[in-house]
Amino acid sequence: MALMITDECINCDVCEPECPNEAITPGDEIYEIDPGKCTECVGHYDTPQCVEVCPVDCIPKDPDHVETQDQLMIKYSVLTGQ
Repeated sequence: MALMITDECINCDVCEPECPNEAITPGDEIYEIDPGKCTECVGHYDTPQCVEVCPVDCIPKDPDHVETQDQLMIKYSVLTGQ
């Protein structure tokens, strides 16, 4: 399941550099996560790094992009060329 950033985002800029897949970008008002690139850090880390550093807890799982661990691992392999 990809993650999403809610409107509680305060644009603190800490999540974007933590994303190993470069899935987080500045949006018009808040940061956004590209569900096509988000693997919840599967393949890179044990936990999503953006969630770890977010000071306002505004990065939940995106119910519109449900994926299993296996699907996230396949996405990781495609994105990294492994």
